[in-house]
Amino acid sequence: MKRIVLIALALLLSGQAQASRIKPRKPKNIILMIGDGTGLVHLYAAYTALGGHLNIYSFAEAIGLSITSSSDDYITDSAAGATAFSTGQKTKNGMIGMGPDTIAIETISELAFRKGKSTGAVVTCELPHATPASFYSHQPSRKMYPEIVADLTKNKAASMLIGGGLPYFDTVALRKAGYSVSIGLAAMQNNNGSRQVCFIDTLKEPLPAPLRGPSLVQGCGHAIKQLSKNKKGFFLMVEGSQIDWGAHNNDSAHTIAEAIDFDQAAGEVLRWAKQDKNTLVIITADHECGGLTLHGYDAINHRPVMHFSSGHHTAEPVPVYAFGPGSETFSGVYQNTAIYHKMVKLLGL
Repeated sequence: MKRIVLIALALLLSGQAQASRIKPRKPKNIILMIGDGTGLVHLYAAYTALGGHLNIYSFAEAIGLSITSSSDDYITDSAAGATAFSTGQKTKNGMIGMGPDTIAIETISELAFRKGKSTGAVVTCELPHATPASFYSHQPSRKMYPEIVADLTKNKAASMLIGGGLPYFDTVALRKAGYSVSIGLAAMQNNNGSRQVCFIDTLKEPLPAPLRGPSLVQGCGHAIKQLSKNKKGFFLMVEGSQIDWGAHNNDSAHTIAEAIDFDQAAGEVLRWAKQDKNTLVIITADHECGGLTLHGYDAINHRPVMHFSSGHHTAEPVPVYAFGPGSETFSGVYQNTAIYHKMVKLLGL
């Protein structure tokens, strides 16, 4: 009996060792979804408000934790957080697409484009904002909107940009740069250009959910439809930008509405990825905002009782959810820069 047990144990350990040596299947496409300011509790608040369902929870195959500090601060801002994802290097708060030495670094979007893939960004903020800018621009300050707009206009790596901020742009210059420009969700659906900039409205800062309409869900669907035409694959960054804005204002209703909007977009993406079978979806955050805790359930408004301990970002590690080929590599606890390196390795860049 003892010998049988020892043989069984040896076979089990051998199988585990072989499994650890199996290389993860590499995806053709990667979709990185960033819930700005979204900690574990923000998503659970949305889960509660939705009656115990969340697309992100339903599809996740691997879960990890990302440590979000910047190169010069225990607490990151969105610019440094997004730059960690886009370049694989920590930088100072406020800087986009470059290291703390102000030297520009090729982003994953630019690298993927150089390797023949299409790239894009879909956001619920203005396009020159810190997160989308960090994938296509290189500036020492996130506040340098004219310079960021110039970078976005001339950056050939951006196949698809969907978001707000129309008043910051010269549409004539965009068209001269080779972009097909559309304004509004209906016009976006009819935009079939090989390179597109689709503005979701005419405002500098887009309206909050649900007033702005299904721009994130429809934007994701449109971007995937267009980018997937490239047989070499694509890299797409999606941001639920205003979850952070709601948390900064300690506005429970706004925060939950934006988290639900983000999860609906995640559902659109995840269902397509499940059918496609060659797409890795990574869902995470650049940082937590608000120091959010849940203190009970509000049966009248059908949502949790939410308490914000801060109106600013915090240092809390944020969750990473992954689905699709290569998702297993996102388990564990790691620095936010590791997400870049995992993506680059999986895409063979």
